[in-house]
Amino acid sequence: MAKANTPFKPLNIAVLTISDTRDETTDTSGQYLVEALKEAGHILADKKIVKDDIYQIRSICSQWIASDNVQVVISTGGTGFTGRDSTPEAMLPLFDKTVEGFGELFRQVSLVDIGTSTIQSRAIAGMANKVVIFCLPGSTGACKTGWNEIIKSQIDASVRPCNFVAQLKQVGETIQACQSRG
Repeated sequence: MAKANTPFKPLNIAVLTISDTRDETTDTSGQYLVEALKEAGHILADKKIVKDDIYQIRSICSQWIASDNVQVVISTGGTGFTGRDSTPEAMLPLFDKTVEGFGELFRQVSLVDIGTSTIQSRAIAGMANKVVIFCLPGSTGACKTGWNEIIKSQIDASVRPCNFVAQLKQVGETIQACQSRG
């Protein structure tokens, strides 16, 4: 039995840049994600830049997970092996469930662009309180790859055979925006 077509639903997405060196003027990766999600028809719920500190990362992400206004979190940065890279260590304890295939698929699609250096990415994803969280590397190229090859379709209700939208919390603003689209 074929599933009925489901229309696109705009989601409320928060973007977190994790960096000890970037600010709003130099955050090309975070800015790319903001522009891409808006272009896709989603709503920017919030955007922040935080130092690569486990507890500051957890604090911001925990607030978004608990919020009634956030359905998706996309972070950029802190997924490598250098210095203070600590995004996986910060995020994993927050997950109710991990999205095991995300990191594997990210490294697979990245292989085309960066070769075997893709094994140095610790990209991860998970679900917490009906919020899906994607943790991407800090380079703008990695954000483009992650968004275009994986995330964009997985947060689009019209993509078949399945996507994350049905698993996410319902948000009043998103429901209103969807109804106003007709």
